[in-house]
Amino acid sequence: MLPQRYRLRSSHDFSVVVRRGTKTKQRDLVLYAHPRDSETTMIHGPRVGLIVSKSVGNAVGRHRVSRMLRHAFLFDTTNLDLDADVVIRALPSAGSATTAALAEQIRRGIAIVSHRGSLR
Repeated sequence: MLPQRYRLRSSHDFSVVVRRGTKTKQRDLVLYAHPRDSETTMIHGPRVGLIVSKSVGNAVGRHRVSRMLRHAFLFDTTNLDLDADVVIRALPSAGSATTAALAEQIRRGIAIVSHRGSLR
């Protein structure tokens, strides 16, 4: 389980990351990342928000995908800047993806975003 302090919760935070952040598309998800101004928040460490819409599946399927994404993100924050916000949008194909496939896509997405220079 991802600790609550590492989750994006407000719609304003989601909007900032999606509108201003760097975007990368993978097969089953879209990853947005934006460096967070450390003066505006007292939280240190990356924060993540998930967008899993009804197109992914029914409630059980959406919760399953959400759990897999949180689990994959929790163990792949080593390449990410400490003060970054990340939003992961699951695409409809994520409903049939495995945890390993989603974890690899998150890993690749974070590497691409970090390489573009917007984080670090």
